[in-house]
Amino acid sequence: MAHVTTFSDLTKVDLNPLSIFPFKLDGFQLEAIDSLNQGHSVVVSAPTGSGKTLVGEYSIHRAIAHGSRVFYTTPLKALSNQKLRDFREQFGHENVGLMTGDLSVNRDASVVVMTTEIFRNMLYIEADQKSDPLEKVETVVFDECHYMNDSQRGTVWEESIIHCPSNIQLVALSATVANAGQLTDWINEVHGPTKLVVSKYRPVPLVFSFCSFKGLHQLLNEKGTGLHPNCKIWRSPKGNKRKARSSKPLQPKSPSTKFVVEQMGEREMLPAIYFIFSRRGCDRALEEMGALCLVTPSEQVLLRERLSHYSELNPEAVRDGIHSDALLRGIAAHHAGVLPAWKELIEELFQRGLVKVVFATETLAAGINMPARSTVISVLSKRSDRGHRALMGSEFLQMAGRAGRRGLDSKGYVVTVQSRFEGVREAGQLATSQADPLVSQFAPSYGMVLNLLQHHTLDKAREMIERSFGRYLASLDLADEEQLIDQLRSQLSELNDVAGDIPWQDFEIYEKHRGRLREERRLLRILQQQAEETLANELTLALQFASVGTLVSIKSHQLKAGVTPAVIVEKCDGPGQFPLLLCLTDKNIWLLLPCHSVVSIHAELSCLNVGEIKRPDLSRPGEICHGNDQSREISLAVSDISKRHEMRRPQYDLAGEVIAQVELVNSLEKELESQPAHRWGDRKKLKKHRRRMEQLDHEIKERQLLLHQRANHHWETFLSLIDILQYFGCLEELTPTQMGRTVVSLRGDNELWLGLSLMSGHLDDLPPPELAAVFQAISSDVNRPDLWSGYPTPHKADEALNDLNDLRRELLRMQEQHQLFIPAWFESELMGLVDAWARGTSWGDLISNTSLDEGDVVRIMRRTVDLLSQVPYCELVTERLQKNARIALKAINRFPVCEAYDLINEAEAEKRGLNPATERVS
Repeated sequence: MAHVTTFSDLTKVDLNPLSIFPFKLDGFQLEAIDSLNQGHSVVVSAPTGSGKTLVGEYSIHRAIAHGSRVFYTTPLKALSNQKLRDFREQFGHENVGLMTGDLSVNRDASVVVMTTEIFRNMLYIEADQKSDPLEKVETVVFDECHYMNDSQRGTVWEESIIHCPSNIQLVALSATVANAGQLTDWINEVHGPTKLVVSKYRPVPLVFSFCSFKGLHQLLNEKGTGLHPNCKIWRSPKGNKRKARSSKPLQPKSPSTKFVVEQMGEREMLPAIYFIFSRRGCDRALEEMGALCLVTPSEQVLLRERLSHYSELNPEAVRDGIHSDALLRGIAAHHAGVLPAWKELIEELFQRGLVKVVFATETLAAGINMPARSTVISVLSKRSDRGHRALMGSEFLQMAGRAGRRGLDSKGYVVTVQSRFEGVREAGQLATSQADPLVSQFAPSYGMVLNLLQHHTLDKAREMIERSFGRYLASLDLADEEQLIDQLRSQLSELNDVAGDIPWQDFEIYEKHRGRLREERRLLRILQQQAEETLANELTLALQFASVGTLVSIKSHQLKAGVTPAVIVEKCDGPGQFPLLLCLTDKNIWLLLPCHSVVSIHAELSCLNVGEIKRPDLSRPGEICHGNDQSREISLAVSDISKRHEMRRPQYDLAGEVIAQVELVNSLEKELESQPAHRWGDRKKLKKHRRRMEQLDHEIKERQLLLHQRANHHWETFLSLIDILQYFGCLEELTPTQMGRTVVSLRGDNELWLGLSLMSGHLDDLPPPELAAVFQAISSDVNRPDLWSGYPTPHKADEALNDLNDLRRELLRMQEQHQLFIPAWFESELMGLVDAWARGTSWGDLISNTSLDEGDVVRIMRRTVDLLSQVPYCELVTERLQKNARIALKAINRFPVCEAYDLINEAEAEKRGLNPATERVS
């Protein structure tokens, strides 16, 4: 790489990339550079480690040669610091500046490195500046642009692209994503002409391996399309099923971390980044290494010298014990619980090749320049907010892509490890998976609303909101959805042509009557059954004493005519205590029946003389036979009597409630028959038509509602935020008030909560240490179940925080009414810790009195510093509070909260009179 350090020489550089870079460029790099030189913005989507950054570096060479400037944005402060060092070495110290959340150094330089949040904030307040902060800016580089997928911070990239002036070229550098074309089309639509440059080429090809307790072996076949023939998918033995909720059987025993590292060392696959998805796991892995040494004696001497020098400069930032010992053996842990200064030391030593294995959480894959020969992915699933889940393709590829050092390695090695829950099958699936698409994380905030209304009309603000990537993605689906709705409408129209002229109100009335009739018939059956059960015993007892010749009504399944008139001709012995009855019906049919088949006894009628009639030979209950001429005379007599007397109705039907119910049913039947719908055609078919029409109408309305919500979700959120801001006096109609201008000068998870707290008056009289403690409580969240602090909560700070609670409840109530869920932090557990640090407690004592890791404490303190640094620039905050905030800021912004590098440049940042959170001139 060319190392040019003077500005005059840089401005004379030949812009031919072959002259700038002392090596052959890849095709995608030349294509991207050509697009830039044609005046287009570019989206570069290529694998991790393929050389995307070179396109951004070329834009810097070009801007300097043109006498213009470049803003180089990164997602992380650590990455910004690293780029600052790299670019100062490459382009000269005086040509490169830095802006982060807590300092601003050489901000007028030709190249300014900053976090993307700072760039977004700068765009919002551009109209308020007396001088244009984007003056002479030719290009803005968005490094690690795939961070748009980040659920918490992804909106920052969208807002930056939307609000960036169209005359500035954008260079979006992204790892491989599935929808880079959609990202490019969106930028082309909202910003200006943009070209997509895609490369799948890896200058250092990856070789995937799998490590089990048996050893290390190749994972994929030669074509890289599936598992290697030697990879056997493990299946649990029969009878060895896992007794748990999951049906997935446990895998074989996992290899130890030390075994994996030793296997890699034997194959010369080090240095390696070993990804473990928990801090504790990283630290445990360090312990598991035991006394394993991965460096030579000469390398160990260099490590000892560098550690000694670091200890002299940063005595409180040394990780004593196993960490220092492991570092001297070429092994280290790198995660969010580690002090930033210690992490930078690890990064430096790894880049120098003195550290051979770094156990790291996946955040290390986010762009920090730590080239390795190999990466190890210890497990293929991770915990998330929604429980345990498998790694996504992009997550796996991002970590795998750190393997292979260009110019040093012919191959990069990616090792997946057997775990108790994943084996070669899952490893093979991820190794051959495609990248995931970018999704929109755009989310309107109080600050966004106030900023837009401060500079634009409501209509213009809506136009800006509807330029989000999420709205663009939704519009791609909206056309398909609208087409589907049109198809549903067409189906509904066809049904209306068939049955549209039917007065459905009459049909509904008819169906309502039918339903009533069905219910009354059901009730009639119940009443009949109850009456039948009541009378059954009475009839059976009466039949024991009934005379031969008694007229009865019988009901038997052998007679299909229902209730039939008959006469008892003979009583025969039955199987139980009741007799069998030989009866002759009015149709001249003989039937042998049990007593319970008789449903009425007509004792009021005269008995018939049946003594002379010849009986048939029937022996089994239910047996029947037809009568002869002799019996016909008797049957005719029965028939004649039945015509004159009611003999075809069971006795239980004569119960009062049954008779009343029968009359009601008859009445309803006549009423139903009088309805117009009763004379229509196939009512069943009509009902089916009606049901389908209702379904179509419901589906159309549901889809239209979803369509509206998807198309207008962000705008409706925007309007809800306006309502809340008006309620709290931050907007007068659509114009920001003094309160609103105070809120807009703040940055945080909930700017309104922070602003209302500062303007409440409850914090004005707090001493600086206790003010810092309250600021921590309202600005940060520590979601740790084992959280504890040995420092008691300061009394005044606790009172002040409690005084804010009513205000917070009112804010949360309003947010809930509008179905908004924006956190308003209220965390008192660490107030004593912050107060102690602000009063001068040493770092060692502080860390020994809390369950938090050092990195967590630094993060919490820095968020407090961030809020404290904004207070002096708030309009409606009292001078006393501003003064105390400055004192508190100085008290807690000391090493290692404020790194040594930051301290050196603090004076320069303060001279500028800038609010670091917004880069606003005070």
